[in-house]
Amino acid sequence: MKANLAIALAVSALAFAADDQAKAVKHIDEAANVFTEINATPDKGIPQDILEKAQCIGIVPSLKRAGFIVGGKYGRGVVVCRAGNAWSAPSNIRIEGGSIGFQIGAGETDLVFTVMNQRGMDKLMSDKFTVGGDVSAMAGPVGRSAEAQTDATMHAEILSWSRARGLFAGVSLEGSTLRPDKEENAALYGPNATQQEVLTGKVKPPAAAQSLYTALNRYTGTRAAHR
Repeated sequence: MKANLAIALAVSALAFAADDQAKAVKHIDEAANVFTEINATPDKGIPQDILEKAQCIGIVPSLKRAGFIVGGKYGRGVVVCRAGNAWSAPSNIRIEGGSIGFQIGAGETDLVFTVMNQRGMDKLMSDKFTVGGDVSAMAGPVGRSAEAQTDATMHAEILSWSRARGLFAGVSLEGSTLRPDKEENAALYGPNATQQEVLTGKVKPPAAAQSLYTALNRYTGTRAAHR
């Protein structure tokens, strides 16, 4: 009886792990598609100089948003950081947060954010941080050839954009919290891999991430791609 129970629990655990891995790969593929679609239109994408200087890039496809007066948001996506002359393995993340203001309706928004300096990277390596509280953030400028060398963009640690109903614009992430998705990361890299290890290049990138690297390398000026 005990042996049967142990086998059942083991099979159940493997099924949950496989489900988490499938979800993680799905989020990676969706992130690659969103990043490509956003930057494929030169006059509406993220400025080239920002992409070339970004230390990390996060992509959250289909961020859920809802609210009447008091709003909220929730999404799952991926983030990568520069590790040498290539991108790190992707860390799956969760973003959560609320906002106060006049807003009605519900929907989904694609979100992209860039981490521009070492302090922002250090916060990203932690288990959880709040945008605006732990790091400074602002809405990013739009246009692949747009000049982004303002004092604000030069000093902000995080710049962010959203796309909803075909409209692409800078958006503030103030008040949002970001944390690693430990279940999905464990399914990809094992239970002991930390977000810091993943984002600093100490973890081998999964083969399933190649579509994401292809998209990133195309628009960020990164020379090398993981194989």
